[in-house]
Amino acid sequence: MSDGLITGATGRLGDVKVRRPRMLSPLREHLRDTMWFAPTAGLVGAILLWWVAAELDAEIVSALQDAEDYDQIKDLMGIADDAKAVISTIGSAMMTFIGVVFSISLVAVQMASGQFSPRVVRLYVRSRITKITLTVFMATFLFSLLTLTSFDSERDPRLLTSVPLVEAVLAMAMVLLSLLLFVAYVNGTVRMMRIGFVIDRIARESFRVAVKQPMELPVDTEQLAPETARVTHLGRAGVLRDVNIARAVRAARRQGVVLRLIPRIGDFVVPGTPGFTVHGGAAPSRRALGYTVSVGVERTFHQDLAFGLRQLSDIALRALSPAVNDPTTAVQALDRIVQFLASIAPYPLGALGHRDRRGALRLVQSVPDWTALADLGFTEIRGAAIGNPQVTRRMLAGLDDLLLLVPKERREPLLRHRELLAQAVERSVPEAADRTFALLPDRQGIG
Repeated sequence: MSDGLITGATGRLGDVKVRRPRMLSPLREHLRDTMWFAPTAGLVGAILLWWVAAELDAEIVSALQDAEDYDQIKDLMGIADDAKAVISTIGSAMMTFIGVVFSISLVAVQMASGQFSPRVVRLYVRSRITKITLTVFMATFLFSLLTLTSFDSERDPRLLTSVPLVEAVLAMAMVLLSLLLFVAYVNGTVRMMRIGFVIDRIARESFRVAVKQPMELPVDTEQLAPETARVTHLGRAGVLRDVNIARAVRAARRQGVVLRLIPRIGDFVVPGTPGFTVHGGAAPSRRALGYTVSVGVERTFHQDLAFGLRQLSDIALRALSPAVNDPTTAVQALDRIVQFLASIAPYPLGALGHRDRRGALRLVQSVPDWTALADLGFTEIRGAAIGNPQVTRRMLAGLDDLLLLVPKERREPLLRHRELLAQAVERSVPEAADRTFALLPDRQGIG
């Protein structure tokens, strides 16, 4: 989305206050899903920092030589010789330290993805503390190597060109920063291995997507002008990750038409399938619509309203599988599913419109409607919950809470899920007392 389509500094979704983020371009958002960009920028920064420090060291020595203060230069040389041994140790040990730390972390990520869901690995990739730690570690290693090249073998103070004193101090400061970040990194990695923290992170990412949704009423697609053209997708096959809404709106405005995006964010598209329908005129050129849609190998949180529910449902299903048999984790996932659905209940859903600066409708984007979101949150878990009274009790309590919170026109899918759950328990649980117990709403499941 682009600036101007939605305004405001903060938003409140449910009982969790969420800062309304600045609208990110798809490129910037995709860089957050990579592990190479931050370390590469850190290495470039380390080279620049070393160059500035080397210039300062050269200026200090030149000033002392101009003042003919050779005794001071000899003192600096003695300090630098002591620092050289420390920096040599830093350079040789840092790379080994990086390899050991991140090898252990990759094993931890693999264990977490196997226990929770493969889709939660994205949380580790997007972790700021992980990227910052890796960046500082690698920058420290490179800075130490560059500092070692600055040590001059010349021992005559009058012929000396530089004494890397500033560089040595900065290298030791970066080592201290690396140690502090290592402590924070270990703490963050341990937290990300806890299911409660993972579920909370997924829920918060989902809230951020919901906050970025346009606040206007849904668009009635039947009131659009007749379809005049279609734009097919000619790129690679993959998952529709996001749409550059500002670019699409700009292309439609220049052509004087309305574009309607056919696939939803998260749909798998193949070359040759329709991407946009055009209403009110000729289709914009391929060049104008270039880089409007982004297709990748997996879904992202950027504009995908249903992706958070998909992950929470996956975690609950894996927890309810016979191999894991952890209904308490399923209850924790249901807590967040209910919270998210309660927060999104007042929002416009279905077909959302995006307007240009003059207020004219230019782009219609399909998003999951309320029924689709409710089905995604409850259908699969409801089928796997039979025989787990802890989960059925929590689901009934959540459905009852939602029935009190949502508008009347959105109660039908909730009532349907409640009735289907009750029928499944009636069929599957032979004892009347067990059926009564399993159908008693309880927000904690079973205490």
